[in-house]
Amino acid sequence: MNQRYLFLLVVLSAVTSMSPSLLLAEDWPAFRGANGDGESNASNVPVKWSSTEGVDWKHELPGQSNGSPIISNHHIFLTSASTDGHQRTLHCFSLDGDALWARSVLFDKDLPTHETNLYGGTTPVANGSVVVVWHASAGLFCYDFSGNEKWHQVPGEFRHMWGYGTSPVISGDRVILHSGPGASVFVAAFDLESGKQLWRFEEPVSGNGESNENGKYMGSWSTPRIIPGGSHSTVVCSMATRVIGLDETSGTLRWWCEGLRGERGDLCYTSPVISGDICVALGGYQGPAIGFRMQGSDNITDSSRLWRTDQGNPQRIGSGMLVDGLLIAPSAGPNLIQAIDPLTGDIKWQERSPGGAFWGSLIRSYGRCYLTDQAGETLVFRPDATGLNIIARNSLNDPGNSTPAPTDGKIVIRTFRHLYCIRGVSE
Repeated sequence: MNQRYLFLLVVLSAVTSMSPSLLLAEDWPAFRGANGDGESNASNVPVKWSSTEGVDWKHELPGQSNGSPIISNHHIFLTSASTDGHQRTLHCFSLDGDALWARSVLFDKDLPTHETNLYGGTTPVANGSVVVVWHASAGLFCYDFSGNEKWHQVPGEFRHMWGYGTSPVISGDRVILHSGPGASVFVAAFDLESGKQLWRFEEPVSGNGESNENGKYMGSWSTPRIIPGGSHSTVVCSMATRVIGLDETSGTLRWWCEGLRGERGDLCYTSPVISGDICVALGGYQGPAIGFRMQGSDNITDSSRLWRTDQGNPQRIGSGMLVDGLLIAPSAGPNLIQAIDPLTGDIKWQERSPGGAFWGSLIRSYGRCYLTDQAGETLVFRPDATGLNIIARNSLNDPGNSTPAPTDGKIVIRTFRHLYCIRGVSE
C-alpha cells in the first residue's frame, strides 16, 4: 500500500469518526447562518441576477410562508403550510434542484395569525445529518436527511393573534427553542438525539400574552443567539420587555437587561446583535432599542445598560448585523437602512432603500451585504462609515419576506410562491 493511499484512508477514517454535526464551509444551516450572526464564509456568492438571467433553477411552493431556507450538506430545507394551518410541512431539495421529499404534520385546531404572517413562518436548523423544525402548536420535529422522523415533541399550545415565527437553534448535542408568543412563553433545551427536554425556563407573561396589563400589544418572535463559553455558554434572547441570558447547560437565568417595554407595547421581532460583551436589542412596532454590556448577574439594567432610545425608531422586523463596528439595521417601515453606533445608540447615517420595505434579515459574504425586500428585490451593498454604497439591485419580481441563504457560487432565495437557486451573471 503506497503512502498516499494510506494517508487518504487515515483522513477518511478520522472524518467519519467525527460528530455528524461537522459543517461544510458553504453551509448556511440555520436562521442567519451557522453562528446566527448573518456572516457567511461562502465564496463567489453571486452579485447580479434578474428574473430572467442568472437563475439556476426554481420550484413552485405551496402557500405564502415567511420562513427562510437553510443549506446543510448540499440539502436545502424550508417550511410551508396550508392556508388554514392544518397542514404544516418541511420540504427538502438538493442543491442541484431536485425535490427530494416533504414531511407534513396535520393539526386540527384553528389558531389565529396575522394576514402578513401566514403559517409556516419558521426557519429549520440542521447539522449535516439531522434537521429540526418547529411547527409551533403542532410540535417540534427532528428528521434525518432521508426524511425519516427521529423524534418529536409537542411542548404546548401557542396562541397569538399575530401567529408564530421563532426558529430553533442547534448547539452541540442540544436544540434550543424560544417558544411563543402567547400566554405560555419559554426557552427550552432538548436533547438532539432523543428529543428529551433537558431544561425549560419560563418567561413571566403579563396580561394574556397578546396584550399586557395596560392593554398594549405584546410578544416576541426573536430567535436566540448562543454565545460560546466552553462549559458556560450563554443563550441570549430578546423577550417582550427585556433581554435574558441563560446558562446553556442548566437553563438558569444568569442576567437580564430591561428596556424593551415601549409606549405602543412590548414587542420584539429581531435577534440580538452581539459583538464581544456588547449586546444590542431592537424593539418592534417603533419600540425602544437598547445597548448593554453582558456583564454581571441578575438585573444588570442599571449597572450595564449603555443606552436606550425610545423615540423616532422605525418598525423593525428583520435583524441587522455588525459591519466594521457599526450596526447596520434594516427596517420594515419606512424602508430605511440605518448605521447605529452599538456603544452609544447614535445613528451615524441612514438611507432610504430605493426598493420596498424589509422583513428579511441582513446577511454578509466577503464584505458584501445582501438584503431582500418585500418586492423580491435583493440589494447588494458595501456599507462603510459614510453610507450604503449600493453595488447591485437584483429583482425577481416575486414578492416575499424571507432571508436569503448563501453558499459557494450560489444564493438561495425563497419568495411567497417560489424557491430560487441563483448562480448569477458575469459582472
